[in-house]
Amino acid sequence: MNKKMKFWSIVLLTINSIIGTGIFLSPGGVTKQAGSMAPFIYICAAIFAAVLAVTFAAASKYVVKNGAAYSYARAAFGANTGMFIGVTRYVSASIAWGVMATGVVKNALSIAGMDSKNMVNVTVGFLVLMLLLFVINVKGTAFLTLISDLSTAGKMAALAITIVVGIVIIVTTGENHISDVELLTNADGSPLIPAMDATVFVTAVISAFYAFTGFESVASGASDMENPEKNLPKAIPLAIGIIAVIYFGIVLVAMMINPVALVQSEEVVVLASVFTNKIIRGIIVLGALISMFGINVAASFHSPRVCEAMAKDGILPAFLGKRNANNIPLNAFVLTAALAIIVPMSFMYDMQGIMIISAIARFAQFIIVPLGVIVFFMGKQKEEIIDARKSVITDVVFPVISVILTVILLYKFNWKGQFSITDETGVSRINWYAIIAMIIGYVVLPVAVYVNSNSKKIGRA
Repeated sequence: MNKKMKFWSIVLLTINSIIGTGIFLSPGGVTKQAGSMAPFIYICAAIFAAVLAVTFAAASKYVVKNGAAYSYARAAFGANTGMFIGVTRYVSASIAWGVMATGVVKNALSIAGMDSKNMVNVTVGFLVLMLLLFVINVKGTAFLTLISDLSTAGKMAALAITIVVGIVIIVTTGENHISDVELLTNADGSPLIPAMDATVFVTAVISAFYAFTGFESVASGASDMENPEKNLPKAIPLAIGIIAVIYFGIVLVAMMINPVALVQSEEVVVLASVFTNKIIRGIIVLGALISMFGINVAASFHSPRVCEAMAKDGILPAFLGKRNANNIPLNAFVLTAALAIIVPMSFMYDMQGIMIISAIARFAQFIIVPLGVIVFFMGKQKEEIIDARKSVITDVVFPVISVILTVILLYKFNWKGQFSITDETGVSRINWYAIIAMIIGYVVLPVAVYVNSNSKKIGRA
């Protein structure tokens, strides 16, 4: 049960960490922005993601400790920078896990025809899911790897079958409806799909890019992987490439068959609404459920190991860095799971307000890690790293491009939308949950951890 992940399991874990609900539940979002160009927008987004993924892969060859962005930032810029990235990353990862668990339960209830707004239903389902994830984790890395591999295979099989069936439908009917989406109009008669220009293109690419995020968390459990310094730099970009092919195929096929349903359907699993055949619809719905469960398995693996990494460096209490007989950071898992359970329940499972933490933490990583890779290349790091083979392309050029792309991402991010809420009457008001979450996640907690960590150092001195 303590067997480490091999190369292909790392590839599958990366895919499992990225493919979640979006491609099943809301593939029409990018289509509303880009119209018939949507499939190619996903290719552009994949290139965007691949640049960042290669940069994170480059970092993983220099630092093989658990914690991913936390460990990279600490090694490159010192303990304080690492602490800030680590704390914000850990909090956001815990919250994101809780949000994904909530999403699984709510969507599963909706698919089953049950009331997904009933707090009792959601709470019971939520706790059952978290208990199941606990059992999977305490069984050991080998068992978790097996479950991760199976769930990844399940979601990929559902998507692959959808693509193949879609191609068969297109070939046998000889019809192509991809241009139908351009004919859709708003209530006032204006075109639903905006004219493609530079702004629309960039906005659409950024929207599609979020479907590729998750790769930045894969190295959080590097110590539980076989030869991470060699396998991670290969596995992460390979997984992005596989996902890019899948996303392009799914969106292209869906748009050629029924783009109107893709954009206007009110079904929970929007992708299923494209097809009329009950069998293929059932496969897609099942694939969506497996995908939602699988990404929770991945989150339950990544998030506690960020906590463990900080504990081993003395930033968090030492007991959080200890492992049980099955070589699992059980104490870190329990704390992380508690956060993932308590926060969603405290907000009555309405997570829109506090998800801003997750978004900003990701932006911080996408700037700090590329800069850290450049520091590693120059040999100016603050802590000892592996004497890895250096490359100007992956260690300088790609990181520079990554920073530029992240700045564009920050510029185009919907800040106003994150800090305001529009009610049912159309009135916009300040999103105090988001503001409070930002203050707690980016000021209060980092300061508290910093003070506590330094007080311990003074006490030992």
